[in-house]
Amino acid sequence: MTSPTSLLQLLQSRTAVDCDTLDADVAENLGPFQDCTLNQAIAFNEIQGDQHKSLLHSSVALAKLVLGHFQNVTFADLAVEIAMIKLSHRMIPHVRGFIHVQTNPLHSYCTSKTADDARRMINLSKHIDPDFDISRICIKIPSTWEGLQACRVLQNEGIITLATTLFTLAQAALAAETEKGYKNSVSSASRKLLIEFNRYKGDDPIFELCVSAQRYYKQHDFSTKVLPASLTSINEIMLLAGVDHITIAPALLRELASTEVNGSTVGLPSLIDKVETSADLFPPRLSYVDDEPAFRMAMTRDKNGTNEAKLVQAINIFCDLQLKFEALMEQYGAK
Repeated sequence: MTSPTSLLQLLQSRTAVDCDTLDADVAENLGPFQDCTLNQAIAFNEIQGDQHKSLLHSSVALAKLVLGHFQNVTFADLAVEIAMIKLSHRMIPHVRGFIHVQTNPLHSYCTSKTADDARRMINLSKHIDPDFDISRICIKIPSTWEGLQACRVLQNEGIITLATTLFTLAQAALAAETEKGYKNSVSSASRKLLIEFNRYKGDDPIFELCVSAQRYYKQHDFSTKVLPASLTSINEIMLLAGVDHITIAPALLRELASTEVNGSTVGLPSLIDKVETSADLFPPRLSYVDDEPAFRMAMTRDKNGTNEAKLVQAINIFCDLQLKFEALMEQYGAK
């Protein structure tokens, strides 16, 4: 096997790398990647480009056409889902695994609505491209109690899920308990999402959670995979070399690809490689799947509620972008 010559190749030799972008040029030049991630923030920012006007119009037209086939969904919400699916389908040639699509964050505290969102997005994906293998769709769901229960329901139906906005071991443990023989992943966001929207409070990236969650899953024989997201530098990325998956934004992908492997980079330390025997990093198996009060208290007690506040901040950011996206679709729908 040829030795890696760039940090991106070095990282790919240890970790499955996903692209945190809908830029097909990035994927063509630096891919293929394992998965492609998509959420309301990525989709709304991408859809602003002039090259997507036809996609906007076609999404609005399809939403009007099929609205009567679905219950309990507004035209704007449906149009947003269609646009997100159309955007994600553009990346299919550039990934070996899943395309990720996120449910409506305004439903983060409702299990039934979140599950309905997921089922509808699967159906819409079939409608948009009947030849597409829907087993390659992974539904991203915020890691609230209700969201993780939706993951449990959907996993029982054979729908692949990814628990996102995950900041605590309690969330990671409950996410693993939703497994029913299917792949499940957890996405642990660090600081970038909150920094970009000026809502980050504190300076502690939660790298240790990524390490602890991966060790927890291996220790207790869960097949759940850890997927760090929203990293801010190549040094942060290389600190997590060896994690199951990692999703990376375009600028950092380019920087990794242009940074040569040499004496100063090949030995960059990774927290995954640290040998620890502390019982804190190998906690006993936790169970919250049928104990909502215990889960909520664990969230409240984790770093005195600091990480629970990050979950709330992240959901608020996604809700803001969802509403902006819906307003855009209403604007196009009125034309």
